[in-house]
Amino acid sequence: MRRDPARARAVRPLPAPPSVARPSPGRVRAVRLLPVWAACLAAVLVLVRPVPAEAHVVAAGADLRVAQTIAGTELTVVVEGVERVPGELRIGVVAYQPVTGLPVALELRSVADGRTVTGTAHAGREPRYTPLWVERAGPHELRLRAGDEVAVVPFRVLVERASVWEPLIYGGLFTAGLLLVGGLLTGALSRPRPAMLLAGGAAVGLTIAFAVVVLEPWLPPSPPDGAAPTAEAGVQGRPFAQGRVATVPARPVAGEEFTLRIDLVDGSTGLPLDDLAVHHEALAHLVVTSEDGRAFHHVHPLRTAPGRLEVRMRAARPGRHLAYAELERQDSGGQLVTGEFTVGGEPSPAKTSPAESAATEPSPAETPSATASAEPSPAGPAGRPGPPRLHPAVPVAGRPATIEVETSGAVRPWLGMAGHLIVRSHDGAFLGHVHEMGSAGSGRLRFTFGFPAAGRYLAWAQYATGDRIVTVPFTVDVTAPEATR
Repeated sequence: MRRDPARARAVRPLPAPPSVARPSPGRVRAVRLLPVWAACLAAVLVLVRPVPAEAHVVAAGADLRVAQTIAGTELTVVVEGVERVPGELRIGVVAYQPVTGLPVALELRSVADGRTVTGTAHAGREPRYTPLWVERAGPHELRLRAGDEVAVVPFRVLVERASVWEPLIYGGLFTAGLLLVGGLLTGALSRPRPAMLLAGGAAVGLTIAFAVVVLEPWLPPSPPDGAAPTAEAGVQGRPFAQGRVATVPARPVAGEEFTLRIDLVDGSTGLPLDDLAVHHEALAHLVVTSEDGRAFHHVHPLRTAPGRLEVRMRAARPGRHLAYAELERQDSGGQLVTGEFTVGGEPSPAKTSPAESAATEPSPAETPSATASAEPSPAGPAGRPGPPRLHPAVPVAGRPATIEVETSGAVRPWLGMAGHLIVRSHDGAFLGHVHEMGSAGSGRLRFTFGFPAAGRYLAWAQYATGDRIVTVPFTVDVTAPEATR
């Protein structure tokens, strides 16, 4: 049958208009892969997000540890960080010397509204926490009573606050997710141009979120709830404290208990100073030595009033004693407050309390200091380690020296460190304090110290074992640099 050419031309299909043309296979694959790319980018954001660095002072959520020499022993009060308020604030007391469940009465007071709660903690080798209810963040005072001694520890309950930049991060991710879903639906309806526009918007949202995450460490952080008010602009730190060291009674007698008192005032106003920062787990580290170095005390005085620190102690020998208090103000650097006092009477029998010598063994008040050696430490009496080792054998002034001390047992952290080295010049004009370099667990502690000048130095290495604080006294003779040429 013959077909009519005109009829055939009439039924020929017309080409589709350009506006409804199908997208290319490459575009379709790109749109379909957008969720995969978004998931990968989100994973990268999670992985690269920075972790906040530890601050020198207590941060939100971190535990506060404050050493106290109270009731004749060395304790550390632990205040656990909180995640939310109202809630429970747990407080424990760690003993570093033998105690039999020493009870410590606790009284927690909110400075803002005066609300007070009480409880009792029992000191032990491991803290047994006592929960105290806290209603709000901000400044609080913890009053401790052990025996007939009372200390007041000021601190702030801090609760971490969400970053002000988080809305940008999560808002960008949420917007990108919505735009991606819209792009996929639009692409499924064969509308490529709107789909690409939505995909571009999603990319912009992801880019904003990623940029904020990367830049967040350099952006102004959000202060935690309960933080102290920000200092006024232009204020750069605070002046040093002026300190006065005195004893009660004014003339202590050898063998009898007395109170060593430090009054601190602001250097610019003369008002009592009450903004000490907790550093190395104490408001202040107090070192007291007799002039000849045979008596040594490393204690942590109690804050008994604004600007006042006190500690009870007992001296076994009469004579001149030197006191050095290491402290640090908020928004300021560390400093050393010094003083001296004289003990009268006659030498008393050795009845030192733990607070006097920090459980030294052997007691430096009764045993002359050994001279440090460059040879391996031989065992002393009753298997005790011998004198420390020095590298070089004779230290040179102005150059670092390594001092190794063998331990008498497993070491536990004390004041946040495995070991402490305190060095005093023979005339008492210089005092240095450094910490162990991280070799704990090997039965030996290692310190690095630079002696400032030639001469003889008195030194005490300290560390804590299971139930006591051990002090190793020794002397070091330092030569001048020109003597080694």
